[in-house]
Amino acid sequence: MCGIVGLHLKRPELYPRLGALLTVMLDCMSSRGPDSAGVALHRPPDGRSRFSLRGDTGVDWETLGSRMAVELGAPVDVEQFGDAALLASAAAENAVLAMLADAVPDVAVVGYGPTLEVVKDVGLPREICAHYGIAQRSGFQGIGHTRMATESAVTTEHSHPFAPRADMALVHNGSFSNPATVRRRLEREGIQCITDNDTEVAARFVGHQVASGADLSDALRMVLKELDGFFTLLVTTGTQFAVMRDSFACKPAVIAETDDYVAFASEYHALADLPGVGDATVFEPVPEEVYTWSR
Repeated sequence: MCGIVGLHLKRPELYPRLGALLTVMLDCMSSRGPDSAGVALHRPPDGRSRFSLRGDTGVDWETLGSRMAVELGAPVDVEQFGDAALLASAAAENAVLAMLADAVPDVAVVGYGPTLEVVKDVGLPREICAHYGIAQRSGFQGIGHTRMATESAVTTEHSHPFAPRADMALVHNGSFSNPATVRRRLEREGIQCITDNDTEVAARFVGHQVASGADLSDALRMVLKELDGFFTLLVTTGTQFAVMRDSFACKPAVIAETDDYVAFASEYHALADLPGVGDATVFEPVPEEVYTWSR
């Protein structure tokens, strides 16, 4: 059992409140998953790409940022949180990723792209959101996950969200029964999974479909064909917010939509404090239907 939440804001006036609203929503899901939690936020692009990093080796983030700025020939802004950091730079994404792989090979890039920021950690949602200052962050949409591990280890690496490509993040409630089969297919295509988490397989499958030319809706429909199990998926990109449930729809899910936002949660009480939710159109997404909203 896990809890997932998401918020897609339609009005820029609400962007400064994204982190605060999402923090409350995710905290409401604590009883569904006390092991670990994570958040992916999308901010309006500003000409730079963001790189969400995780390292357990005592990395000196400021020194790394300074070195990268010199070698890349572009400023690198650094925001650090102990063993995690967020870098932002106008340098080419591929150049930044290549330098990170060479300079700090033990550091994991847990998300990157012009709009995307990802934080995840072991612990309760409230503690993690406080440590990373999520309530103070702005943006146009975000998703969150709190995990009760059922099929893989309780570590930061195994926690959600998973970000399989630039500006894409995925969270999942449920379980897949054939992730090993799909993982082997992905490996034959040159797509490697870092963990043995079944959700990472789904995320990399969706990312690979999009990279191969599918739009997000079609990529999610391919999940229904290739991955077996019980699941609710919530996926974001730099322009889209998407929800899909499996054929049986046994994992709880509710959507509330107003003129100001689209909100998703595993349970309604996570939506109860949103502004104007009393006037929202509230519904349960039907099985096998892909729901998408774009900015």
